[in-house]
Amino acid sequence: MRVAVVGATGNVGTSLLRALSDDPSIDEIVGIARRRPELSFPRTRWVTADVVTDDLVSAFAGVDAVVHLAWLIQPSRDRATTRAVNVDGSRRVFEAAAAAGVPALVYASSVGAYSPGPKDRRVDESWPTGGIPTSFYSRDKADVEAILDAFEPAHPDMRVVRLRPGLIFKGEAASGIRRLFAGPLLPTPLLRRRLIPIVPAMERLRFQGVHSFDVGEAYRLAVVRDVRGAFNVAADPVLDPAELGRLLEARPVPVAPRVLRTVVDASWRLRLQPTPPGWLDLALGVPLMDSTRAREELGWTPKRTAGEALLELIDAMRRGDGLDTAPLQPGGAGPLRVREFLTGVGARSRG
Repeated sequence: MRVAVVGATGNVGTSLLRALSDDPSIDEIVGIARRRPELSFPRTRWVTADVVTDDLVSAFAGVDAVVHLAWLIQPSRDRATTRAVNVDGSRRVFEAAAAAGVPALVYASSVGAYSPGPKDRRVDESWPTGGIPTSFYSRDKADVEAILDAFEPAHPDMRVVRLRPGLIFKGEAASGIRRLFAGPLLPTPLLRRRLIPIVPAMERLRFQGVHSFDVGEAYRLAVVRDVRGAFNVAADPVLDPAELGRLLEARPVPVAPRVLRTVVDASWRLRLQPTPPGWLDLALGVPLMDSTRAREELGWTPKRTAGEALLELIDAMRRGDGLDTAPLQPGGAGPLRVREFLTGVGARSRG
């Protein structure tokens, strides 16, 4: 079996390459990225391509499945660029897979595609995917789901799978995640349990996480098994203020969502950090997911808890861990990252 992975050098892409290279049924992996990495995986051939501008049909020729992971979170201040990659680029990937006659397409959706929903119970994959209006990430995920809603009936012979994971953590992605979401001013000494004194306690601050290696395994299963449709992918337990306080040995302190949003918005507008307030709206808005279908039909079971994945990430961020790919380059995460200030925090792509 031959598998093409678009966006193969990021957090999930490197985990999927690891999972595929351990599978004896996979004969060749075509890793597609904008910048060729130094990193290597067994049976993996690298192809350099941009989903916005380059020919993808030839890269997909003869493959049995395409996994589409490519996505931009930064530059958060340049919506023309992020939308061109996220929405228009995704459409080009789908159309190229169809033109190349690829039998299976697996797309990286997200919990962020969901419309606002409950935090006191879990929803299945039938929950509406209208997104959170104030989050560009969520709007783009919802728009791509809508593209697939039209694409699937137009290509009934293609098996289409959508995975909707929660927040994805791993130590090897620590430096990349820090650059994407925290920026250069986050004090490294604070990235240690017992030195994080408080966590914000808000009623709807309840979210789900999962280790990237477990997500990579879910994508592998979606490639090799005869399944279709959407699958929620998340590990237990739910990460709420009480659980975060226990993990971090910190004290939950009540914070009004409006106050926290004002702080996030102001610091983003002042270019002190790269994350716009829509990410907070997303965290408070999206529902909790039921992953029963992934466990029963994919045969997927996470090997790590959500708490273990989060703690691994925090410890690795303190050390500056990463991988030898453009999105995950290790180190360089301290307060003296002059280049990031000169180019504008959140104004430049890292992927």
